[in-house]
Amino acid sequence: MSENKIGSYIFAVNYLVVFSKACEYGIKATTYIASQSLEERRVSLKSIAEEIDSPVAFTAKILQTLARNKIIDSSKGPTGGFLIEKKKMDEIKLSQIVSAIDGDNIYKGCGLGLSECNASRPCPVHHHFAKIRNDLRKMLENTSINELASGLEVGLTYLKR
Repeated sequence: MSENKIGSYIFAVNYLVVFSKACEYGIKATTYIASQSLEERRVSLKSIAEEIDSPVAFTAKILQTLARNKIIDSSKGPTGGFLIEKKKMDEIKLSQIVSAIDGDNIYKGCGLGLSECNASRPCPVHHHFAKIRNDLRKMLENTSINELASGLEVGLTYLKR
């Protein structure tokens, strides 16, 4: 893919597809927990919220949703915290996090926000947006949390701006 196409694709995804703030924090939190789990460290709510720059109470709700959906493990007590088993990291895909927090709305709807847009009555960007949405779905379904955590560990990726 040429640089121009990549730039256009990224612009289109950023412009037309938006994760909720909760979902953004959920992806960041899961990635951070996974990176610490690679080192066999449990992490506290406070350290997660600090690392992803999210309010503690909001982070707690997000982590509760992720735990309820069996994406992360939670334990209480003095040695408690959040963890992801190493053997699960390749199985957990970004699509699971998005689905747990935002549902499947990211894969539906019109790119222009029209209520009547569909394949038989498309808006002006319908076919282009459908391809972007399909590519996004593939990326989310094929990207494991292990890939994201490994990028953090070697310094190729970051969670803070």
